[in-house]
Amino acid sequence: MIELLASPEAWAALVTLTALEIVLGIDNVIFLSVLVSRIPPQQARRARQIGLFLALVFRILLLSLLVWLIGLTEPVITVRGFALSWRDIILIGGGLFLIAKATHEIHGEVEAREGEEQATPGGGSAFFWVIVQIIIVDMVFSLDSIITAIGMAQDLEIMIAAVVIACIVMYVSSGPVARFVAEYPTTKMLALAFLVLIGVALVADGFHFHIPRGYIYFAMAFAAAVEMFNVLARRNRRKVVR
Repeated sequence: MIELLASPEAWAALVTLTALEIVLGIDNVIFLSVLVSRIPPQQARRARQIGLFLALVFRILLLSLLVWLIGLTEPVITVRGFALSWRDIILIGGGLFLIAKATHEIHGEVEAREGEEQATPGGGSAFFWVIVQIIIVDMVFSLDSIITAIGMAQDLEIMIAAVVIACIVMYVSSGPVARFVAEYPTTKMLALAFLVLIGVALVADGFHFHIPRGYIYFAMAFAAAVEMFNVLARRNRRKVVR
């Protein structure tokens, strides 16, 4: 451990891996923000805390099971020469879940039915369903995140430190992001579109067609910047009207 603290290579690996984990955690934060927007504020805060705590637990648990995790990349199904591992299957399933969930939410936003609130499960059942969905997506994102970490760093201590720092950043940023999504409803549609994009990327990864994450995150950043200008424009128009 002392050798790692004195090693410039270890610090460089920690900084690089932490930055990568934070970027990968953006998906988690967006999904959390969309999910908790449909439940009361107090429950939303608890759901965010539980969701990010579970994200940290899943990541550390997966890191402690490195041998088993590496085994997930071994082919388990082969059809006409095309092999799928458990990792591929989990990514495909998680991606399809994200696409289905985001599409369902988009449909609800577009329809804007008056009776929607009555149709939504109330109180504890809604909170429970949100937590279940958070657990499913946390598992998928954690798997992708940790396999990336294994490829970048060799020391378990560095990987755990990077994951803990990234989860702290996710926790700090999740509240403001969730409040922003709740305050400006149009940003929720943008966040849902991001989730569809992320789901497609996960499914593509599962089928061994890798879409460079840089392209995806650039598209997300560009769309977010445009939406920020829209928000500022609406805010200025309100001031003029007043």
